[in-house]
Amino acid sequence: MTLALANARVLTPDGWRSDLAVLLDGGRIADLLPPSDPRVRHAQQQDLHGAMLLPGFIDVQVNGGGGVLFNEAPTVETLRRIGAAHRRFGTTGFLPTLISDRAEVMRVALAAVEQALAEGVPGVLGIHLEGPYLAPARKGVHDAKHFHAPRSDELALLCAPHRGVRLLTLAPDQVPLASIGALAAAGLIVCAGHTAADYETTRAALAAGVRGFTHLFNAMTPFGSREPGVVGAALEDADSWCGIIVDGHHVHPASLRVALAAKPRGKMLLVTDAMPPVGADRPDYVLNGETIIAKDGICQTAQGVLAGSALDMASAVRNAVQLLGLSLEEAVRMASTYPAEFLGLGESHGRIAPGFRADLVVLDDEYRVQQSWIGGAGG
Repeated sequence: MTLALANARVLTPDGWRSDLAVLLDGGRIADLLPPSDPRVRHAQQQDLHGAMLLPGFIDVQVNGGGGVLFNEAPTVETLRRIGAAHRRFGTTGFLPTLISDRAEVMRVALAAVEQALAEGVPGVLGIHLEGPYLAPARKGVHDAKHFHAPRSDELALLCAPHRGVRLLTLAPDQVPLASIGALAAAGLIVCAGHTAADYETTRAALAAGVRGFTHLFNAMTPFGSREPGVVGAALEDADSWCGIIVDGHHVHPASLRVALAAKPRGKMLLVTDAMPPVGADRPDYVLNGETIIAKDGICQTAQGVLAGSALDMASAVRNAVQLLGLSLEEAVRMASTYPAEFLGLGESHGRIAPGFRADLVVLDDEYRVQQSWIGGAGG
């Protein structure tokens, strides 16, 4: 049955509209029509009482949530639990992210995501492998004992036919350009991160197929006057995308405002880098054998190394408005439209428009999630 979502402030590709109802049918957005249209009047009605109706958020870096870490239990059930936890905060699509681990864990994680996609687990769009092809000098909280250059069998595994999106974060200073090119040619989205590369190496990697940068500024060579580093290459390049963690801890807001001014509009996207405390009652979790406790929104080791975040996407949107001075419209698009385009899903996800997937979220004026739909199914 067709469902009409009425009496909402709808964020359309052309801006806010308060004079349209959104019709959902068969998991898709059928149309946007005036409330007086017969198709609206004959549909099942849901009054949203003036709340904001937005395209659902897409998070390309989700390590955990709901009290579980993907690395610790790379199963379909874990993916369901993580997805349900983040859905409470408006995330209707995500890439479960595997932190650098053993080869066998990577294989199990890839298989779990394949199965989740086959079963239609809500929200799962693919997988993000953050490592293990990273630089020890910029390891962050990753365990460097897993780091190595990609072996031929691993390249074959990664490049094999697969469902959904595959995103791989690697260090260009640790991976041959030929391997980067092969991964990109096989359809993987290759990002630079946890890297000690210089500007020239990063530019060469971009030419070879790198399409983006994982948590810009964090775990990469900084922008300097005579050494532009990875950050300089990222900000200079007009075609690549940059994920940013807007939690007030990972990066100073002024640095993020400078980055936003440097990059073309549409090339910056909000990510959470979320850990198990998101959507969970417990603030603690275990990573690489160490207990991490989220305190005041900060996840870090006893040595003060940031260990992901306790950020959710609704809060990331709010922070982008309050800390970065963005309009709500632009902040929402950084959480929905731009990630969809980055993942190659821009023709089906991330917009409220006819023909797009009915992945939607309702927010009140305090950015609290009231309801969501994934593929037209409410929750």
